[in-house]
Amino acid sequence: MPIYIGYEHVMEVGTYAKELRGATKEKESLLQMMRGLRKLRNLGQGYVNFGEPLPLTAYLNQHVPQWRESIDPIEAQRPSWLTPTVNDLAGKIMVRINNAAAANAMNLCSTALLASRQRSLTREQLIEQLDCYLQLMRNAPYADDVTVPDHTPGELLDHALNMDKFEVEQDNIGDIIILPREQAVLMTYYRNNIHHLLVLPSLIASIVMHHRHVSRAELLRQIGLIYPMLKAELFLHYDKEQLPEVLQTLTDEMARQALICVDGDELSLNAGRIRPLQLLAAGVRETLQRYAITMSLLSANPSINRGALEKESRIMAQRLSVLHGINAPEFFDKAVFSTLVATLREEGYINDIGDAIREHTMEVYTMLSDLITPEIKLTIESVSTPAEPEALPAKAEADGNSAG
Repeated sequence: MPIYIGYEHVMEVGTYAKELRGATKEKESLLQMMRGLRKLRNLGQGYVNFGEPLPLTAYLNQHVPQWRESIDPIEAQRPSWLTPTVNDLAGKIMVRINNAAAANAMNLCSTALLASRQRSLTREQLIEQLDCYLQLMRNAPYADDVTVPDHTPGELLDHALNMDKFEVEQDNIGDIIILPREQAVLMTYYRNNIHHLLVLPSLIASIVMHHRHVSRAELLRQIGLIYPMLKAELFLHYDKEQLPEVLQTLTDEMARQALICVDGDELSLNAGRIRPLQLLAAGVRETLQRYAITMSLLSANPSINRGALEKESRIMAQRLSVLHGINAPEFFDKAVFSTLVATLREEGYINDIGDAIREHTMEVYTMLSDLITPEIKLTIESVSTPAEPEALPAKAEADGNSAG
């Protein structure tokens, strides 16, 4: 039975962030547990959602018909089908858990504030963004088992402020809601709990934002290029064949909200709603940057082996994190890059002898490079592409020849 468990406050979220950054898991002492009792305030609400059951016997009968014959009660042996079957089951269960996610005040507010480069929004801007998320989830739902709060955006914001995670500054105009720098890394945990619910609307917003005008066919082409990576990383339930219908539903809803304009098969910006579209697009910003890192490295060195590719991707991601202030511990998480590289192999970007097919990787990188900022692109390319030797001035070259 897939079960989604969500919280508005997790006391161990700091430990989670440290472990993503490479720290070893620590055992809790009795003293630490006693200290934790003092934190049992403002814990908010908890959510337990049940996803679609996955009957194990029926699954095995369908996928491994001979599974009963493989079980030897006398001499226990690991059958060859066990590992791939367990991996497939684990993936399916994760998909069904995500299908039962719960949006709440904390993960919605965290998503909006982390999308702002200054981690701050006016009360009006934050309420507007919460309304954008809520309408997307209600009118173009990700899955039937996802739960969306029935409160107004203003009520959700007031509830989130009572959790003491955000700061409020007042001026003569109104309130400014701020996510403090020291809290930003920790709040990525809450954002990540619903990232999969908004990733496709965010990607649509990013493509429309950067191109300003785009056809539905081109939108589908671009999203289709990286959807297998998103699906593997975030355990999305849509098959690639469903994308045309899914994108139609999402763009219709975004047009209804006036986030974009639709003229036949052409999508374009609506200047009057640029801020919520920009914040929506920012939700996929770091994901696109990570993919750009790996595709750039592969394109520059098609023969790089898997271990080196994963390692160099992480190193470059850490560099970007420092240089550009990316406060997300999963940005350079080892498991994320391992999944990405495995997906690239499955999708044919890396051939059977381990070499990348450069024309394919360059196609994806070219698309991604249009969706990231010039500063990020410059940093990536300065590391992944060897610098060209500068030509000597003509006079110096002549002097060098005569010296021989």
